[in-house]
Amino acid sequence: MSLPADGIFSGKHVVVFGCGYVGAEAARQAVAGGARVTALTRNEAKADALRAGGVEVVVADLASDAWHGRLAGGADWVLNCVSSGGGGIEGYRHSYVAGMGSVVAWAKARGPVGTIVYTGSTSVYPQGEGVVVGETAPTDGSGERPRILLEAENLLRANDGATARWFVLRLAGIYGPGRHHLLEQVRAGEVAGRGDYRLNLIYRDDIVAGIWAAFGAEADVANGVFNLADDGAASKAAMAGWLAARLGVPEPRFTGEPASGRRAVTPDRVIANAKAKAVLGWRPAFPSFREGYEKILSR
Repeated sequence: MSLPADGIFSGKHVVVFGCGYVGAEAARQAVAGGARVTALTRNEAKADALRAGGVEVVVADLASDAWHGRLAGGADWVLNCVSSGGGGIEGYRHSYVAGMGSVVAWAKARGPVGTIVYTGSTSVYPQGEGVVVGETAPTDGSGERPRILLEAENLLRANDGATARWFVLRLAGIYGPGRHHLLEQVRAGEVAGRGDYRLNLIYRDDIVAGIWAAFGAEADVANGVFNLADDGAASKAAMAGWLAARLGVPEPRFTGEPASGRRAVTPDRVIANAKAKAVLGWRPAFPSFREGYEKILSR
């Protein structure tokens, strides 16, 4: 995927917390664009790979304060795209809430950050029954995981001068190179959930493009929550049928049960992306599952 407009990274110091599937690609693109990039990870193997790509690395647990003195403050852009890393509810709380608290404390102590972007999740929305869900829709304060994700968002909102500007990007279901669960399920002949429920997806590279759109937003765009999803919410049955035809395999059966690791079937809804388009000027390069999976299948 092409990089953002020329010069967007010029002279920038970009700090990336959470160098997993999305964060590592963001770090790679920022280095390629000429930014100075510092990343924090607790994984030594990831640290080695990042260093090989020109990234300065601090190895530490984000939720602790042990790294605060090892990472210079006053960064231009900070990206927090940490994941739970397993461990159930306590792992969620450790990574998201304690992690965000640590980021905010570091920025306050070591010098305020220009802009912080946090990649959250559309799982904070409880709506179903086919409704269109925008950023003003009520969020779910009842489930443990959504409540933790919202708590992390609120820590960023109430940052007490840690950053001049912040954005929360709520991500739909992530897929892309090396991460294509639905494709693997279709190959196996069995897909979790219900075929008549719509599935909202976002390709990894479109997430990273959304991150750069937030960081590069005009100065009068101050703080906000944005959904990032593609334009093509379609039923799981439609997606699975299309993939089965492309793969030359029979159409799979649907279990009606949640996917592994989930407590409930993802609700049937359409995640709206109009605000990100209108305010940030973002557009998905992979507007539906067809473009995304064609890219994956062509590799």
